[in-house]
Amino acid sequence: METIEITKVAGTTTIDKVLYTGKTHTSGGRDGASRSSDGNLDIQLSSLGSTGTGTNPEQLFAAGWSACFIGAIGIAAAKKRITLPQGTAVDAEVDLGTTKGEYFLQARLNVSLPGLDEEIARDLIESAHQTCPYSKATRGNINVTINVAI
Repeated sequence: METIEITKVAGTTTIDKVLYTGKTHTSGGRDGASRSSDGNLDIQLSSLGSTGTGTNPEQLFAAGWSACFIGAIGIAAAKKRITLPQGTAVDAEVDLGTTKGEYFLQARLNVSLPGLDEEIARDLIESAHQTCPYSKATRGNINVTINVAI
């Protein structure tokens, strides 16, 4: 088997220092399985609308983004010396859809910051959206709506 290298897209950011590399092996596509190199992730995959017991890429993306976004909120809060309230959470919704026969994603991040002042909540969310690597990766590529409940 021959391996070929595909070059990066011009204008992308190059990482100076890699902090972590997530490695998975997936076979069978949407009706297959995926396993991480360390074995901590070992899941069955199922196509949308199927009766399979596995998850799907959209759910995995939503889980990763919401976890990362909470981390970014925490970083923003720490910089401003703000304690995040109990119950801080993100409910992420990732849609798979079509336009003119082409597949696209869109997303909503529904952030819960119970009891926080509206101006502070808005500031934290805006900072988090600028910091979160998932937000950076999707910016300008898919429609994203962020809602905040306080």
